[in-house]
Amino acid sequence: MSEQEGSLSLRLANRLARAPRAQDRHRGRRHLLDWLACAVAGSREPGAAEPRRLARREGIGACRIIGGGRAGPQAAALANGPAGALLEMDDVDRRGLLHPGPVVFPAVLAAAEATGVDDGDAILDAAIRGYEAMIRVGRAVGPDHAARFHVTASCGGFGAAAGAASILGLNRLKTAWALGNAGQQAFGLWQVRHEPVFTKALHDGRAAANGLASALLAGDGYAGPLEIFEGPHGFFAGLCPDGRPEAILDGGEAWAIHEVSFKPHAACRHAHAAIDAVLDLRRQAAGADLESLTLGVYGDALTFCDRPAPTTPVEAKFSLQHAAAVAWRHGDAALERFTPEAVADPDNASLRALVRPVRDADCDAGYPARFGATAQAVLSDGRTLRAEAPDALGDPERPLDDAALVAKARALFAWGRLTDVQADGLIAAALSLGEGAGLSDLWAAAPIAGLESGS
Repeated sequence: MSEQEGSLSLRLANRLARAPRAQDRHRGRRHLLDWLACAVAGSREPGAAEPRRLARREGIGACRIIGGGRAGPQAAALANGPAGALLEMDDVDRRGLLHPGPVVFPAVLAAAEATGVDDGDAILDAAIRGYEAMIRVGRAVGPDHAARFHVTASCGGFGAAAGAASILGLNRLKTAWALGNAGQQAFGLWQVRHEPVFTKALHDGRAAANGLASALLAGDGYAGPLEIFEGPHGFFAGLCPDGRPEAILDGGEAWAIHEVSFKPHAACRHAHAAIDAVLDLRRQAAGADLESLTLGVYGDALTFCDRPAPTTPVEAKFSLQHAAAVAWRHGDAALERFTPEAVADPDNASLRALVRPVRDADCDAGYPARFGATAQAVLSDGRTLRAEAPDALGDPERPLDDAALVAKARALFAWGRLTDVQADGLIAAALSLGEGAGLSDLWAAAPIAGLESGS
C-alpha cells in the first residue's frame, strides 16, 4: 500500500475521521427530520410500492422499510431511497447538484439496525460524514458529468459508503476500500429525464444500497481500489472529463452539511427561486389580474424545467410554468398544487399560458453557487412589477428556521396520512436523537404499522 498512501480516497477517509461537534449534530437532526418527513409522505406516492415489494421479496430482516415491513440492510436501503425522493422535496446541495438525504439516511439507518447500533450521536456522526463524502465528490465532477449523469446517483454511493463505514467503525484503509468499491459501481444516466418513469427516484435507493454493501464488504476484508478517484481508469478518468479529482479535499474544517439547502416548495429546486419571486410579485399586485409573467432563470433551470404543458404530477414539478402559475393563483407551491387534478385544472392551464421563462445572464453568472431568478409581471391595471430572488428560500443565505422546518415536516406527515399525535412523536424523536434518544426511540415513534398499505 505504500505507493498509494497518499491516494485521494485515503486522504478523504482521513478527513472523514474528524469528530463532528454539537452544532454539527444539531444540523444533522434537522436533515434527519426533513428526510423522514419526505420518506413518510413519499411512501404513499406512485413509484414507492414497487421497490418496497422488491425489498420484501428478499425476506424478512432486521431493517425497517418506510411504508411497512422489514428486510435485510441492502433491501431496506433500496426501498427507502425512492420514498424520500419521489415528492421532490428532499434536501439539495447547490454546488454539487445532488440530494444527499435520501441516499445517506437509508444507508446509515440500515447499517445501524443491521449491526445493533442504537447510539444517536453515532448515527448523526455517520450521516454528517456521508453528506461530506457525497457532496465533496459531487462538487468536483464538473459540468460535463452533471450534464450526462444524475449526480445524486453517480456520487451517492460514496456518501452511503462513508456513512455506513462510520457506523461500522471502519478504519481509514477499510473506509477507503468502501469508497473504492462504491465508485466502481457508479451509475445514473440522465435518460430518466426524457421518459415518464420513476427510475430517477430508484437511483437514490440503488446508490444507498451500493454504498452500504461496499462498506459491509470492506468491513469483512474485501479490498477496493484505493485510487478510485485519480487512477488512470478511475471514476474521474472514466466519467468526469472536466472534473477535478483533487477538489474532493476542498472545504476547510467546516462540514459540508451546513451548506445544504432545504426545499420548502413541492417542485424541482430549479423552480424555487422563480416561485419565491412570483410570490413577491403576487404580494405587490394586491389582487390585480395577471396579463403576462416573464421569469428570468439560469440555463439549467430551462434545461430541466421549461415545460409549458405538463400532463402528470412529475412533469408539473419540473415545470416553471406550472410552478409559477399555482404560486400566483394560490400564494404557495404546496403538495396539493401538483396533484393530477391540479395539473388538469383549466384555470391553472390558462395561467401557465401567461408564463414565459427566459435565460438571464446575471442568474447564469451566479449559478451554481446561487440558484437565483427574476420575475416581471404585467398586470391588467397597466402596472409592470418586478421582483428578484437571488437565492431560494431554504438556501444558507435565506435559511429555514426551526419553526418553518417543523411546519414543512407536519405538512409532509399529514400528506402521508399520519395523525397529529403521530407527527408530534416523530418530530420530537428526530429532534432529540443523540440527546437522550437513540434509533430505537425514533422507530418506536415511527408509526410503521400505520403506514402499512399492503403494497
